[in-house]
Amino acid sequence: MVAYNVPTVNDVLVPETLLKKQKSDAKAVETLAAKKAELRKAKISKRREIFKRAKNYDAEYKANEKNEIRLRRQAKALGNYYVPAQEKLVFVIRIRGINNIAPKPRKVLTLLRLLQINNGVFVRLNKATSEMLQLIQPYVTYGYPNQKTIRELIYKRGYGKVNKSRIPLYDNSIVEQALGKYNIICIEDLIHEIATVGPHFKEASNFLWPFKLSNPNNMWRERKFLNYVEGGDAGNRENFINNLVQAMN
Repeated sequence: MVAYNVPTVNDVLVPETLLKKQKSDAKAVETLAAKKAELRKAKISKRREIFKRAKNYDAEYKANEKNEIRLRRQAKALGNYYVPAQEKLVFVIRIRGINNIAPKPRKVLTLLRLLQINNGVFVRLNKATSEMLQLIQPYVTYGYPNQKTIRELIYKRGYGKVNKSRIPLYDNSIVEQALGKYNIICIEDLIHEIATVGPHFKEASNFLWPFKLSNPNNMWRERKFLNYVEGGDAGNRENFINNLVQAMN
């Protein structure tokens, strides 16, 4: 009988193509691991930056509030009246449908993106927008939102306009993708830009899709379309807009 020897591992030659594939696979694994480590590092760094910004904004809001209280007390101690600065921001809600609307108010409602009942938008208050609000006063109610109202609206009902689509704001990356070039990289930046009516308010406001609010329970008055000061709901309700928004949010 002829004896056959079983070849060892060293005796078997590995094909060149298999060697190349093993090398390329090993290199791909290393590259992927390095990329994952880099992404994780960048994510941690960005998260720290976002926390830092949120902390600074919170300190700024508290400082402004304390300064307001100090000025009121100072004016009272001197026997004067404290007159706060003119409001720069209003939140406008449409309360009336499309029937019997004149062309001008209809055009203004379209410009403000108030296309449906219970739609709401943030508007910078200036001479032009004040005149526009006068034109559409019978069809909307508006007022001055506080910090709490702005935050709750954006966190609960905030949608962004991305490629002309309505996308929920479930991640900071959506905000950064659309507004990163304006140094707005997270939801807190967006809230700060809206609340303080910053230099990029227009871009931030246009990025936010008009808020779709619910009907408030037992909040509308009997004569809804009268002015607010006459016992209705239309027109300027100043700080009382916050109560209405909380009921509709």
